[in-house]
Amino acid sequence: MKAHTFHIPVMGIGFTIDTALKVSHLGIDSVISLVDDILLEKLRKVYSAKFQVAYTEITENIEDFRAKRITSYLNLINSIAEQKFEALKDIAKGYSRDLKQDIDILPDASELKQEFQRLLSNNFNISEIKNWIENNLSRGSIDVNIMTKVDKENYKDKEKLPSIYNDAHAALRGYANSDLCSSLILSAGMNPRLYSYIEQFEDFYPDLEGHIKKKIVLKVSDYRSALIQGKFLAKKGIWVSEYRIESGLNCGGHAFATDGFLIGPILAQFRDHKKELIASIHTILSTALVAKNRPVPQSPLPIKITAQGGVGNAEEHQFLLNHYQVDSVGWGTPFLLVPEATTVDNDTLEKLVIAEEKDLYLSDISPLGIPFNSLKGNTKDAEKQLLIDKGRPGSSCPKKYVALNKEHTEKGICTASRQYQHLQITQLEKENLSEEEYKKKYHKIIEKSCTCVGLGTAALLVHDIDTKTEGKGVSICPGPNMAYFSKIMSLREITDHIYGRNNMISRSDRPNMFIKELTIYIDYLKNKLNEISELEIDKKQQKYFLRFIDNLRTGVSYYQDVFKDLKDVFNDCKKQILKDLDSKENDLIQIHHKVEKLYPNPQMPI
Repeated sequence: MKAHTFHIPVMGIGFTIDTALKVSHLGIDSVISLVDDILLEKLRKVYSAKFQVAYTEITENIEDFRAKRITSYLNLINSIAEQKFEALKDIAKGYSRDLKQDIDILPDASELKQEFQRLLSNNFNISEIKNWIENNLSRGSIDVNIMTKVDKENYKDKEKLPSIYNDAHAALRGYANSDLCSSLILSAGMNPRLYSYIEQFEDFYPDLEGHIKKKIVLKVSDYRSALIQGKFLAKKGIWVSEYRIESGLNCGGHAFATDGFLIGPILAQFRDHKKELIASIHTILSTALVAKNRPVPQSPLPIKITAQGGVGNAEEHQFLLNHYQVDSVGWGTPFLLVPEATTVDNDTLEKLVIAEEKDLYLSDISPLGIPFNSLKGNTKDAEKQLLIDKGRPGSSCPKKYVALNKEHTEKGICTASRQYQHLQITQLEKENLSEEEYKKKYHKIIEKSCTCVGLGTAALLVHDIDTKTEGKGVSICPGPNMAYFSKIMSLREITDHIYGRNNMISRSDRPNMFIKELTIYIDYLKNKLNEISELEIDKKQQKYFLRFIDNLRTGVSYYQDVFKDLKDVFNDCKKQILKDLDSKENDLIQIHHKVEKLYPNPQMPI
């Protein structure tokens, strides 16, 4: 029986790196990023000392050190989390604080909570409660995340190593060799070579009963992508157990914008075609397993559909569960303000508490070239600006996890590195540009930030680990939702907020999550249009913008139908939502007219 209806997604590199130790014993699922094996190794040393576990350093001189570091860290976290869970269940000395918290934070409608309360209210004995706890309580899953495109090639003695030693491949191997029984969450798009590598590891295959020790979760932005990737993996005998749909723009971290497709219609498509999705992929899976002479599950395996991005109150949470029939809802950004769950340094916490809409923006700082949600005034940006002011823009690139660019060199370098930015600026100076054009291009070069370091530094600061190599600058990646959460919260407070027992938002002007996403997409569209002058736009670009607008208008029409028909849901804000939808539709009509005039095309509908 599932304890909670929410999960804590991966956030940055270090913000959820040890979340499992804080919440797994309480039945809450969380996700560890596997980007930074250096950081994982440093934390393994810290936690080994704290829990009196023997520690032997895994240095870079050891063969396959990256994979071995990841395996060792995950095994340690799993072991400690299990110890904490066993201690929670031990009621020989009474009703422990952790057990009380475990039960208290469950949703009031939870069968687990109601059954436990019935046990306590009746004439029970210790043996009866002990048996109930053993049979009903379970740990939260300790899941891991790999960004599929962050798969840097590696070298030894200037010789390029085989692809299985690439960063993402090594991370996959590190997880596959661990003791965990959990899920691997693959994000940032499809990497066929990495996906094919999954075939090498036994734990990803189902047995005859359909049990899979290590499940695959795909983070996707639309149904078509899910179907393509699900079939690709099924042909290799690998089942995708969960499709995690994230809002394209109303989320934290990297923002993978769709072509105007909104989360509501996307979730509806998954809901309405779930059986079809399972059936079509199961047929492919069965054929592949037979060809591999492996057990074929007797019936189609289950698929979970989960959603995340911008959810901010209990009513939205419950609506996603009920209307779209999702299995779990991801709460990311608000948990950055919960030290009992995530790892954020005090200075950054203070900045997050006072952050408003104007402080949260979609930036171009990511070396991956993907829009990235950021916080103005973060200490990593301040560190970056100091180097710019000294005339030496760019990072020393101490970790090189996103050293992927090969414009200037055979071996990849990072676009946030001093080396790359120097080469780009030198090239720029030869272009004889106007002062205005030069400044514009110069800013684009130096805007990139060393996020692979900055997104992990908070964990070093919180655990008082030396930052001489990395520096003390922290990058932070909250979603737009952060503007509406303005206090540091306890785990009890945030779970009470999620389940509607309390309200942690003091502001009354927070828009509905669907309206917020629509607004962000319209702003994104306007910014894209502003980047292109009327003289530069061509027929292909016009077609893209008109399709984008049409998709947004289709989404608006969908929401208008949904909210008009709703009963007993969003009663306090339904009128405002419908009013906002009408307003946004008018905005889109105006933008449509503007785009159409830029390059007249009589075949394009208005």
